[in-house]
Amino acid sequence: MSKISKLFKGSSSSSSSSPSSSKSKHHLRHHHHRSKGDPSPQEAINRLRETEEMLTKKQEYLENRIQQEIATAKKHGTKNKRAALQALKKKKRLEQQLVQIDGTLSTIEFQREALENSHTNTEVLKNMGFAAKAMKNVHKNMDVDKIDDLMQDITEQQDVAREISEAISGPFGEQFDEDELLAELEELEQQELEDNMESMGGLPSVPSTKLPSARPSQSTTTRRKGEDDDMHMLASWAT
Repeated sequence: MSKISKLFKGSSSSSSSSPSSSKSKHHLRHHHHRSKGDPSPQEAINRLRETEEMLTKKQEYLENRIQQEIATAKKHGTKNKRAALQALKKKKRLEQQLVQIDGTLSTIEFQREALENSHTNTEVLKNMGFAAKAMKNVHKNMDVDKIDDLMQDITEQQDVAREISEAISGPFGEQFDEDELLAELEELEQQELEDNMESMGGLPSVPSTKLPSARPSQSTTTRRKGEDDDMHMLASWAT
């Protein structure tokens, strides 16, 4: 074994037995104990919002500084070229910082939104679990078989009530065929008609001789002749 390896071996053995190692172990145990009090999601969201506000203020400050450096460069122009170039260099550095802050803000905003969504989902799941437990307690004393028997009993009682209603609302006494009654009424009406005809001496006889046809009067013939003359005159005008 070389001297270098012996040296490292000796140093490692000495460090393992040194009091500093016991202190580091105590520090690790203390850190592990502190990790139990992890921040809540709401605390982390508030911290991220505070960071966003701080970076936003820094953005406004850098934008104002950039405008000042631009004004300085314009002021000096070609009269003091060195001062103008120095102002433009500052402006470039400030713009780089502004770009970095923009990227950091985007990352923080994404992280905050993801944390808010996770927190919301966690609360929703908690409430759903709470509701599930409540529903379980409600249904704890319910037997599905008993419920089926109860619904069957309710259906049977409804059928009985419907039969009773039909029996109560039905007609009482003798029932007759309406068609037979109508046929009998028609026979009575026919009998009454025949009796009335006999009392009047029967139907009148039809005359055997042909009745004279009505001849048109002279005035009607004259009127038709005048109408024919008018039609001939109109036809001659039209031609």
